Amino acid sequence: MRRASPLRQSVQTYYAPGREAALDAFQSRFLSPGDLGFDIGAHVGDRTAGFRRLGARAVAVEPQPALARLLRRCFRDDPGVAIIPALVGAAPGEAVLRLNTRNPTVATASDAFVAAADGAAGWEDQRWDRTIPRPVTTLDALAAAHGTPDFIKLDVEGFEAEALAGLSFAPRALSFEFTTIQRDVAAACLARLAALGPYRFNAALGESMELALPAPVTADAMGAWIEALPHAANSGDVYASPDAARITP
Repeated sequence: MRRASPLRQSVQTYYAPGREAALDAFQSRFLSPGDLGFDIGAHVGDRTAGFRRLGARAVAVEPQPALARLLRRCFRDDPGVAIIPALVGAAPGEAVLRLNTRNPTVATASDAFVAAADGAAGWEDQRWDRTIPRPVTTLDALAAAHGTPDFIKLDVEGFEAEALAGLSFAPRALSFEFTTIQRDVAAACLARLAALGPYRFNAALGESMELALPAPVTADAMGAWIEALPHAANSGDVYASPDAARITP
């Protein structure tokens, strides 16, 4: 049997039967009809599609050209979705995107991410085999162009701290991906958000879409929880909001 292409495998994974309902139930704590969500690192657009099912507008930011083309096809008739083919960083400009052609879910603009993955358990087969220049925008610039987001989902493979460095306001809710190979990036993200506003934090491991802590915690406590995770936990998402009810199971 012919193996599916990496792009098709991503579509099959993120649009798997049953995932849509679980995603909508989880994201509904952050978005309501008429709200605006930023999907930073939109990949194949499953989160953007979820934003739209909840009645929220979406800004989908994806730097990989093949994935940006897929997003345009998927949302070509939807005026509630803006697709931005760029990276998000600390300042506008240009940066090098490192592509993993066998696994497009881990394309990155972070050399440190690639170095951290080198030789790490669970990452042995990952190879970043192409580089392309891509434009860089900022969260502030996106907000100026499209409106202040009610929720930002940030999943940019080790570039999360750089993206948050380009954010000068405190959104109502936000998530960022963390990995156990780069716990220092999570610590930098937590420090940045703590400086922006009175955030409390929770987390979900992997793609579980289930909050792991029984109640929101401080940035320091969230950092300690991430530090204590076993390497095999691999990754997850930290959720931040000043409104504890949004991130309470």
